[in-house]
Amino acid sequence: MRFRPLHDRVLVRRIEEEERTKGGIIIPDTAKEKPQEGEVIAVGPGARDETGKLIPLDVKVGDRVLFGKWSGTEVKIEGEEYLIMKESDILGILEKEEKAEKAAA
Repeated sequence: MRFRPLHDRVLVRRIEEEERTKGGIIIPDTAKEKPQEGEVIAVGPGARDETGKLIPLDVKVGDRVLFGKWSGTEVKIEGEEYLIMKESDILGILEKEEKAEKAAA
């Protein structure tokens, strides 16, 4: 089954954080906070402005993104947990260092 978000909505899979601290302490599941980083799995076609013109989204499938702690709606699709959120709930896109260096040059 495929899921296609509507309008300016985005389907995101959370990226789990490390289970150990830098000092080697193992963090139990009950003490972990839900990660605020995820991978974009699917995107909608975009929002429409007042004139009806389609405005495409800035995020694309495969982007690693940061989002707010309480952003999105949790859903389960075929046994896997995802978040559905509006593009405006996404705080930013995480880029690899080499991409960031090329953009700065």
